Formats: sequence, structure tokens, C-alpha cells
Amino acid sequence: MQAQKQFRWVSLATTIGMGLVLLMGALVTKTESGRGCGDDWPLCNGKFIPAYTIESMIEYSHRAVSGLVGLLVLAAAIYTWVLARRHKEALLFAFSALFFTVLQAILGAMAVMQPQSDAVLAFHFGFSLVAFSATLLLAIGVWRGDFLTQASAKDMGAGTATAARVSRKFRNTVWIVAAYSYIVVYVGAFVRHTDSSGGCIGWPLCNGQVVPELDGATGIAFLHRVAAAILFLAIAYIAYRAGKTYQHVAVIRRSSRWALLLAGSQVISGALIVYTLGTDWYLFAALLHVVLIACLFGILCDMCVRVRRMAA
Repeated sequence: MQAQKQFRWVSLATTIGMGLVLLMGALVTKTESGRGCGDDWPLCNGKFIPAYTIESMIEYSHRAVSGLVGLLVLAAAIYTWVLARRHKEALLFAFSALFFTVLQAILGAMAVMQPQSDAVLAFHFGFSLVAFSATLLLAIGVWRGDFLTQASAKDMGAGTATAARVSRKFRNTVWIVAAYSYIVVYVGAFVRHTDSSGGCIGWPLCNGQVVPELDGATGIAFLHRVAAAILFLAIAYIAYRAGKTYQHVAVIRRSSRWALLLAGSQVISGALIVYTLGTDWYLFAALLHVVLIACLFGILCDMCVRVRRMAA
């Protein structure tokens, strides 16, 4: 019992830590601190303790926190193997988190030691988001008791009645929207790494036009806006279907409503980024945007797990 209690707290700490790593990574990008430690890794400008500059401290603190969280991810994977290896989902979440944590660390090191293209750098955030979501799903399963009992895969999930079922079509819709949301995330990361946030001045119009000239930063920023709008509509459709067809499945109904709320908040935070460009509030708006998309992607991933179990 003591080991199970430790497992719960380790899984929770790992999720919080991965969320912090995600946020700090966005801070590094937005403050252009990626070169704060020069070309050195893991040292910073050849030193274990770097000289005090804003850029070096932001970059080096990101490395330090990432290293500590990496140890937590490893510990969570070990606990999973010892206590929950009979559950394939638990193993999938734990070792996916470990794999993508190592992968994003390697990409981060490569970005420091050797210049990478913006397209490659955008994957760094995407892989970090997958690692965060995997730790979140593991923590949810552990705290709900899914992975610490003898429950079968069909019965796993607190509050999920055995009779609760969703159609395969609805399941596939949720999966497709979750996969599409990752594409939107990647495009958003590409906007950040290409510094294209200012490509569209004004909101909801782009440079005063419904469809602007699609070149350079304007094209990239406009593509992200269109992709985000489609995502919002797709999530609205899921929420509508959940409320109309699956009123009896409370967990799906609640999750879809939260997803819709976060998607709407994400759109608003995107508008805030545009209106705060060049002000002291810009960094806050940009980081809020990251927090909201992490929460939204996490909820969509959890919905994917739930509808897979409930699919008729």
C-alpha cells in the first residue's frame, strides 16, 4: 500500500513537472533565450554555474528543471513496471512519456550545439506536449485506481458504468479531432519559432482582410488562425453530439464541455496575443496560450482513452 501511495504522488509530481517544462520551453522561445548558453550543452557557456544574464538563466533553469523532471519520469516508469505492468495502457503511457522526454531532450541539445530549421524546432514543443499528455493520462489512471486494481480494461474508469457505450463513429471522431489538434499545435509552434505572430495585424480579420496575401509571416499566421477555427468547430460538434446523443454518459458530456470551453478560451488568448504585441502583456498572453492548449490536448487525449473503452 505504501508503494502505491508513493506511485500516486510520483505520477502527480511528474505531470506537474512536465507541465512546467512545457511552459518554460515556451518561455525560452518567446524570450529568444535558446542561445543563452551559447553552443555548450549540458554546461552553459562552458560553466556549471552560468554568468548571470537573463537569457542564460532562463535557458539554464529550463535545462535544470527538465533534468529533474526527467528523473521523475524515469521513476514513474519504474513504478509502473513494478506495480502496474499487467495494464498495457499504464505501460504505454509511462514509457511513451519516457521516450518523448528523452527525445525532446536530445532535440533540445541538438538545437543548442547545431542550428536547426524552424520546422524541426517546432517538433520540440510537440514532443514535449505528447510527453506531458502521457504523464497526465498515467496520473489520471493511477489516481482513479485503474492501474492499481485487478479491474479489466472494460470496467476501468471511475464513474464509467459498464452499460455506458458510445458508437464507433463517435469514437473515431474524437480520435480524428485529437490528432488534428496536434497538427494545430505544431503550426502554432511553427508560428512561434518563425516569429510570425505579427504576420496578421488585427483580429478576427488579418491585416484588415478576410483572406490576406498568403506569403511569409502573414501566410503562416493566417494558416494557424484557420486551423484553430476549424478545431474549435470540430470540438463544438463533439460537444453537441455528446450532449444530444450521450446525455447518459456523464464523463463524456463533461469532458466535451470542458474541451469546448478551453477551445474557446484558446481562440480568445490567440486574439490577446495579437492585441498585446509590443506591450508588456505579450509574454503573459503567449504563455497563457500555451497553458490552454496543453490543457485542451490533455482533455482530448483522455477522451480518446475513455471512448476507446466505451466503443460498442
